[in-house]
Amino acid sequence: MLLRIVAIVFPLFAIVFFGWLYGRKKQPDMAFANQLNMEVFVPALVFAAMADKSFDLAANWGLAVGAVVGVVGSGLAGWGLARLLGSAPKTFVPPMMFNNCGNLGLPLAVLAFGDGALAPMVVLFMVSNLLHFSFGAWLLDHHTRLANLWRIPVVLASLVGLAVSLLHIPIWPPLKLAIKMLGDVSIPLLLFSLGVRLAGSSLSAVRVGLWGALARPLVGLLLAYATALALGLEGQQKALLVIFGALPPAVLNYVFAERYRQEPDQVASIVLLGNLAALLFLPLALALVLP
Repeated sequence: MLLRIVAIVFPLFAIVFFGWLYGRKKQPDMAFANQLNMEVFVPALVFAAMADKSFDLAANWGLAVGAVVGVVGSGLAGWGLARLLGSAPKTFVPPMMFNNCGNLGLPLAVLAFGDGALAPMVVLFMVSNLLHFSFGAWLLDHHTRLANLWRIPVVLASLVGLAVSLLHIPIWPPLKLAIKMLGDVSIPLLLFSLGVRLAGSSLSAVRVGLWGALARPLVGLLLAYATALALGLEGQQKALLVIFGALPPAVLNYVFAERYRQEPDQVASIVLLGNLAALLFLPLALALVLP
């Protein structure tokens, strides 16, 4: 079992580590690469997964509910913990709510359970991103216009892919292959970019960072198990929800904190230490769910 878990998580952290090394040495500007990824490659990955004929929205409703419970429940727990720590809720709550379901969750699901796990994991990814770009942005800036949410490429790709799936619209196989090939670029680039971003992060707020690093996966795991039990989820769906709960804070939280000037140094510490703690929590989650 140990060797199996190592074989699953090693490729992920190896690519992140290479990105970290490259980032430390070259300090590259990944802005354009990240823009390409979020506007082209990730939307292609999401569309390909959602538009696949095997995708069944009705069969994955429990994962959508589980994602909402996980995000909202983690936010409530984060608000209470922020009050105890004397930290600003706007600083501590978003990293508790929004996890690294893109950079780590999608590749981990595929490595652990095969390509068939991609579409269900995309449901978790889609719900989390919808909440992040809507409520998460509003939380930091109450003037955010939620009416523009549909213009975000990942959101638009999710909606179009879902429509294609539900209406059984055929896609010309060469076009489908081209979209899939574009999507295949996204996961390695997500992981490499995560490493580069972590190389530039600081540990200026270690105390808050440690609390966030521990609380994010522990609360997520508890909520995932409680939701799976309440909804009667079993097998792969339960396993994916547990993995989703154990994921560390999303790097996007740091990007949002910089954009809205919400103590980015403290958020960077939470994100950095949280992703380092994932070396412990993700193998633990896999040990709990792998048959």
